[in-house]
Amino acid sequence: MLFFHRERGNHTVIRFGMPTLIENRTLADNIALCGDLSLRFIELNMNFPEYQVDRLEQVDTLMQAGEKAGIYFTIHLDENMNIADFNPLVSGAYLETVRRCIEAARKLLPLRDRFDPGSRPLTLNMHMHHGIFITLPDRKVQMYDRDFDTYMKSFTVFRSLCEEWIGGSDLMIAVENTDGFRGYEQKAIDFLLESPKFGLTWDIGHSKAVKESDVPFITAREDRLIHFHIHDGTETPPRNHLALGDGEIDLLSRLRLAESRGARCVLETKTVAALKHSVQWLREHGLINDR
Repeated sequence: MLFFHRERGNHTVIRFGMPTLIENRTLADNIALCGDLSLRFIELNMNFPEYQVDRLEQVDTLMQAGEKAGIYFTIHLDENMNIADFNPLVSGAYLETVRRCIEAARKLLPLRDRFDPGSRPLTLNMHMHHGIFITLPDRKVQMYDRDFDTYMKSFTVFRSLCEEWIGGSDLMIAVENTDGFRGYEQKAIDFLLESPKFGLTWDIGHSKAVKESDVPFITAREDRLIHFHIHDGTETPPRNHLALGDGEIDLLSRLRLAESRGARCVLETKTVAALKHSVQWLREHGLINDR
């Protein structure tokens, strides 16, 4: 028996989308695939040169493409983004990038409103940058742990500015797990989560590949989950970004939680073939249908 509720048109309440794929060199290529697979949105990844902030600011182009295809866009901020960098020139550049991305996302909201009304706030997904470490004879020292007060001052500024930039817009920044949150990162994330403008992304493949070390932290803050990156993975050897059904994750359990949270789910495989396989897996389990 399926545990997923149904919407009009026989769709599940889970909003499935796709990532930016390296095999697709253009936005048009990604949009065509998104339509072929009956997915709702594309997460534009700023690690790609074609989705840098100046491209995201070409809002008219994105709006026209989204309107024509009947989809909308979320944003994955640059994985190198380091708002706590000790060099203020570097951290300042990243803060300005976030400001401009938020402004672009605000202008893209009408696509979400038209094609997915009533869904979660439009999401900007971010990673926590670990910073550098110094190797001593007997251990490694993380500089952000050593200079924690300086690190947290950066997050105080970041949270305040993001709240100002987002204002009353229906946007949120979601912090994603990667290869295990450090202790100082957990404290910074809890500080961010004190703000209604921040939430959590659970990347279920990343957490599997690090033996679910982030799961206690994430599940203790389940009420702040707004976004999921869905792909399969294994612990030994550590692998992720596998097509659904090709790993060891209890996918139905994770999807059940995503549904209960009304979260969007990016099918974050890395190849077109794996994405198609994953969509087929969802179809076989009655979780997605043609739009």
